[in-house]
Amino acid sequence: MGKKIVILNGSPRSMGNTAALVEQFSKGAEAAGHQTVRFDLQKMDIHPCLGCCQGGKDPESPCVQKDGMKAIYPAYREADLVVLASPLYYWTVSGQLKCAFDRLFAVAECNANLENPKKECVLLMAAEGHGFEESVYWYERLAEHLGWTDRGRVLCGGVMDVGDIQGRKELEEAFQLGQSIGI
Repeated sequence: MGKKIVILNGSPRSMGNTAALVEQFSKGAEAAGHQTVRFDLQKMDIHPCLGCCQGGKDPESPCVQKDGMKAIYPAYREADLVVLASPLYYWTVSGQLKCAFDRLFAVAECNANLENPKKECVLLMAAEGHGFEESVYWYERLAEHLGWTDRGRVLCGGVMDVGDIQGRKELEEAFQLGQSIGI
């Protein structure tokens, strides 16, 4: 039986270069027998974390805010692997991705010790430039502190306009990464 994969697409362009990486990763993962569910965060009504530390009372709906996260929480809880996909914005991940990810703290609040569920993770990013260092640092610290296992990343620089990524080797790398995720 394949893995359950949740893709958090933090790009505001649903047909952009980041979305192309996500699509290729998904095709590879599905070809290998995995299940994927993709959330295009820009289309969802997701509010920023309130920092209230009042979540976790209801595991089915762990946050006190009732918004678009209600669709993400059950898929996230069941997921074996989480894909973090984002364009590079001011040397880090987009606000859409960071906002949704911050809200996943409510799932950790369901545990007495505030422990996050153990997952595997992947980072997919596209950018006009090539300065991914801050994003990679954030991703590596995230995986380390959450106890997650990094399964790989695809970083594609030099792509600004929609469609710039077509014909780039990173699309094949994303497909291969999706296909290589172990069962």
